[in-house]
Amino acid sequence: MEIRWLQDFLAVAETGNFTRAAEQRNASQAAFSRRIQQLEAWVGAALIDRSIIPTRLTPAGEHFRETAGKILAEILDARAEMRQGAPSRPDHVRIAVPFALATACLPSWWAQWTRDLRLTCEIATGNVHDLAIGLLSGATELMICWTSAQQPVHPEPQRIESVEIDRDRLRPYASPGLVARMGLTLPRQGDKPVPLLMYSRSVYFARLVDLIIETAGGIGKHTRIIETDMSDILRDMAMAGHGIAWLPESTVKRAPPGALVPLGDDLWSLPLSIVALKDRNLEKPAVVRLWQVLTGGRQQPASLPSRPQTGFVRPRGMPGLP
Repeated sequence: MEIRWLQDFLAVAETGNFTRAAEQRNASQAAFSRRIQQLEAWVGAALIDRSIIPTRLTPAGEHFRETAGKILAEILDARAEMRQGAPSRPDHVRIAVPFALATACLPSWWAQWTRDLRLTCEIATGNVHDLAIGLLSGATELMICWTSAQQPVHPEPQRIESVEIDRDRLRPYASPGLVARMGLTLPRQGDKPVPLLMYSRSVYFARLVDLIIETAGGIGKHTRIIETDMSDILRDMAMAGHGIAWLPESTVKRAPPGALVPLGDDLWSLPLSIVALKDRNLEKPAVVRLWQVLTGGRQQPASLPSRPQTGFVRPRGMPGLP
């Protein structure tokens, strides 16, 4: 059982509407419904009466609602108490990073960053939204992620500062065998539908891929072969010849040489920045020392240029957030 299942269930109980609850939890309706079903399977009873509109709880759901609230409150209280009573680890840093960056880049980064520092770290992986929630709540102290000028990721810029630590590019790739067999090009020539390997709708990269395709004028007839949250899975599926996948170059570098070839010109790709983010008010010595390494000792501006915050939407009513 996952804590977020309880949070999802309580959101439905409060709103009486799956769509609004999914929006509050910043999840696609399909993923949100799936998690509610997983909770019901774990409990062993139907909690939501789906036969009527507006949505209501079943008698079992009404009974479980109070229990779920108590469980969630006790878990959060226990975590707070443990953190207050835990021994200080002054040289320890908690870092949040997407899985693909953690596997492709973090090992070499960590070697560079800690060359002159004695630090240990705890790594949390996940999607951009969940990682940002962790940073804002204090569960992690540093967040590293991709961002694009077209869809910037920067939660609460007056509170969170950022620095670019690397650059990347999101571009379409396919296996040489598939390219030769189907005569694949971008833009597409011919009547055969293009097989696409795509990100799940709730994933940050899904918005970037949609933006690339729209800017390039559309892709024509196509078939979505697979959807997933993880770049590594799309890379491996593309290597196996199942379709075209938009992948960060850093992820493709971990593939065997020649296993994937890029498609299209720069119109079909998008430059990315890899940024580190932290709370401006965090003064933990280990984090401050690491931040000085990341910034090269540069003084960060008091505020960043104003941009629409389309890369991150804070759910309404999230406990522990301002």
